[in-house]
Amino acid sequence: MIQINPENPQKKLINKVVEILKEGGVIAYPTDTIYGIGCDIFNKRAIEKIYRIKGRDKKKPMSFVCSDLSHISQFAKVSNYAYRIMKRLLPGPYTFVLEASSAVPKLVSTRRKTVGIRIPNSEIALSIVRDLGNPIISTSANVSGENIISDPFQIEDLFGRQLDAVIDGGNLSGDPSTVIDLSGVAPVVLRVGAGDTSWVED
Repeated sequence: MIQINPENPQKKLINKVVEILKEGGVIAYPTDTIYGIGCDIFNKRAIEKIYRIKGRDKKKPMSFVCSDLSHISQFAKVSNYAYRIMKRLLPGPYTFVLEASSAVPKLVSTRRKTVGIRIPNSEIALSIVRDLGNPIISTSANVSGENIISDPFQIEDLFGRQLDAVIDGGNLSGDPSTVIDLSGVAPVVLRVGAGDTSWVED
């Protein structure tokens, strides 16, 4: 358990988490909505470990966290309208589905060659990604199909030594992110969550 200030993350502790990720570790960490389980998206073994500990179907790809819009452009093809939407709403409680670039590992892209990308309004999550230099996996900190856990200590109790670190950024009792597909000619809401969708036309 690593306790990190959610508003002003301690550099020394962020460095410690980044070292764990560089060594192939799997962590639980806070976002602006719920706790996520993550690893470096370029570590295949760590990604496979996340599938195992969550009991998640490998046919269901996981989304990932980028640090900013320029970071997203390395991993996805972003249309002009998609860029305008993301610029207005990010960082925020959204996962945007975009066409994947060739930089994305196969384990985190769909058969349609799309990816789900987040820029959460969370200084802890964004500091980790910035210091690591790579995106990290973003999947809810629970067993697939079970209730989402908002307490980092309960996450530690559930997964135990299967995780290499649990970051305590306080309790999070929000809804998961809203998922919006921006890979087509117009936005399509795939899941209603914490992010407002009133701006999407029917």
